[in-house]
Amino acid sequence: MHTNDTHAHLDNIAKRTTAIKNVRAKKPNSLLLDAGDVFSGTLYFNEFQGKADLEFMNLLRYDAMTFGNHEFDLGSSKEGHQALADFIKSANFPFISANVDFSADDRFKGLFTDLISSKPEKGKIYNGIIKEINGEKVGIFGLTTEETKDISSPGSIVFENYIKEAENAVKAFEGQGVDKIIALTHIGYDDNAKIDNDLTLASTVKGIDVIVGGHSHTQLDEPVVIDQDNNNKTKDPTVIVQAYQYSDFLGTVDVEFDSKGKVITTNGELIKLSSLADDAEAANILKKYSEQIKEVSNKPIGAEALSELTNPRTSDTGPSVRNSETALGNIITDGMLAKARAQTQNPNIIMALQNGGGIRSGIDAGEITVGEVITVLPFGNTLATITLTGAELKQAFEISFKESPKESGGFLHVSGAKVEFDSLKPVGERVVSIKYKDTNGTYVDIKDQESYTVATNAFTAKGGDKYDVFKKAYEEGRVTDLGLSDWENLAEHLASLKKIKPTLEGRIVDVKKGEDPDIRIPGTEFSGTTESPKVYNGNVIVDITNVASLSNAVIKGNLIITGTLSENITISNIKVEGNLDLSAVKGDSDNSIENIEVTGETIL
Repeated sequence: MHTNDTHAHLDNIAKRTTAIKNVRAKKPNSLLLDAGDVFSGTLYFNEFQGKADLEFMNLLRYDAMTFGNHEFDLGSSKEGHQALADFIKSANFPFISANVDFSADDRFKGLFTDLISSKPEKGKIYNGIIKEINGEKVGIFGLTTEETKDISSPGSIVFENYIKEAENAVKAFEGQGVDKIIALTHIGYDDNAKIDNDLTLASTVKGIDVIVGGHSHTQLDEPVVIDQDNNNKTKDPTVIVQAYQYSDFLGTVDVEFDSKGKVITTNGELIKLSSLADDAEAANILKKYSEQIKEVSNKPIGAEALSELTNPRTSDTGPSVRNSETALGNIITDGMLAKARAQTQNPNIIMALQNGGGIRSGIDAGEITVGEVITVLPFGNTLATITLTGAELKQAFEISFKESPKESGGFLHVSGAKVEFDSLKPVGERVVSIKYKDTNGTYVDIKDQESYTVATNAFTAKGGDKYDVFKKAYEEGRVTDLGLSDWENLAEHLASLKKIKPTLEGRIVDVKKGEDPDIRIPGTEFSGTTESPKVYNGNVIVDITNVASLSNAVIKGNLIITGTLSENITISNIKVEGNLDLSAVKGDSDNSIENIEVTGETIL
């Protein structure tokens, strides 16, 4: 059984308990593993910092857990990783991580050992452990994404190369006669291959039989089997599983081995928890936490949203908090800018920036509560200021726009400025202009050689989301952490507004948004119907070779027809809002075209 990326979502923990008990009733020797990111995400974490989650993990008798990147979120707080150390000490199970070195943080002295243990102690961290199941030895080791140093706050904790450490772990297990090996990973199923992911791990490292993954929040409804290496040569199978997020599912996977430790059969499923009944014992334990949460969550902050403040996400390239200006992002950064100016008595802080990946939820219409605000900004970040040249600020926005129009957690929302970019230009050359509002209320261009002070959260100011330009400034002493809670700043700002009406102001504009490059359409897929003509936004190039007809379409741009006209082709009922270009067509088109409306020119 396996879970991952639960992020303190405990409202359905009683259902997870039911699912685990049901599986154990049928298969009492099942392992129960967690692939990380128990920390951060709801009021349960903000209030109890993992203690509530851990009580249930102990109750459910987890066998092992590896660390997710969010387990290191508290590293920049005054207490540092004390909550994580306390979480580990209080666990009734061991933690495993082959590529994380805790030795430089004194809080983990006595908890961390870089060894594989066949007799692991509870509340300790190991490279890997050996469990005996049905008389068979099973090795389990852990991996955490190296991105953690950029996307969380690990401080002095070091993340080593996952491939090298996985190979070392497998070798160590095999040296102890273990030929059934599980990698418990928080590196993502198909995440950035340049850094780390499960698919690369499976095809690169020999000897791993099962990968129980997390980090990418992937819903693998059934196990994925990798049986080819990087050179497309047949290898022993590696089974990969992952159970989505937020404890929506309990993952299960059964694996059968031959006498040499090779996987010969596998099957598994995700058990949807919403359909199950609550376990009475777990539900009763939850009450002591949920009642405290409810009291905090329901406290009004003194503000009302006149309509919903959305937090859009997309799997495509549409508007998202991670690729576009949002009303919520505007309000958050407005509050940051006002608070930074007031706290420092410096009216010359020109703008505020908020990474889209740090905005985790929206706010419903109506009275706004403390719980809603904390859910929007759940990571406990603090407000910071940073001094940059205009050239460095441009570098930062190039990083912000580098994935556009795709999503990026590093996408920057902005207050006090207007930024234009062109997503169709090469990465690193996309910023068109950055203007800030001066003390007279006039928008003026930043200048490369001048220095400016901006506000952001401490995570971003110290180089989070791979903002190396900010990291350099931090290392040079140009960052000041004001120590003010981001969610409290937002609550204060919302209360000052009292009535909140979501608005977009053109603060961040893609000058090519809606202007797609030429769209190439096969002639056989071009046509719509009389009742529902196809609409194309942009210039369209269509090849009509061996096509019987083009019809029923609206082109919001130029239509360029290429190829050879067939003898009986018909081209009809098409509206072209640009030019119709027939110059590349071969054959006689005089009798083939009828009922075409062209706003521009027809080029023969």
